[in-house]
Amino acid sequence: MHEFASWLAGTAFSQTIASSLWMIPAIQSVHILTFAVLIGALLVVDLRILGFASKDQSLVTVTRRYAPWVWGCIAVLAATGLLLIVGEPARELLSFSFWVKMSLLVIGIIIAAAFQIHVRNNQASWSETETVQPVTKIFAVFSFFIWVGIIAMGRLIAWDADIWGSLSPQP
Repeated sequence: MHEFASWLAGTAFSQTIASSLWMIPAIQSVHILTFAVLIGALLVVDLRILGFASKDQSLVTVTRRYAPWVWGCIAVLAATGLLLIVGEPARELLSFSFWVKMSLLVIGIIIAAAFQIHVRNNQASWSETETVQPVTKIFAVFSFFIWVGIIAMGRLIAWDADIWGSLSPQP
């Protein structure tokens, strides 16, 4: 990974991003604000699952309303995340926190996709007076904490070597 990070840092695109005074902060700002929107959308759906919000609407309705926000945010996060990797390859790719974040991201996306597929394929069973199964509630809470973990790991990248020591081979 060291060789790849070095090669990437040597590309003109990476050097353009890294040498600009405003590009990394601007990209990070969009990345962070997009995470805020994503967490808001996920929280509304999770609170509906748990019975604390939007009780007057079916789970299908709430999921349909917020699914485009979730997937749109994930797309923007992927784009800004890739730009951050290109702009600071060693900081990102050699960070233990980064790889934990990516692992949690895979889990979070799988849970979100599986939930939306389940709701779409079982719309008839999610009536206006649906009873959400306890396992669905557990997954809602688990999923939310996965996304909070992704944010935490993203923040820890800045202090990776100090926190993780030898687990982080950052220069």
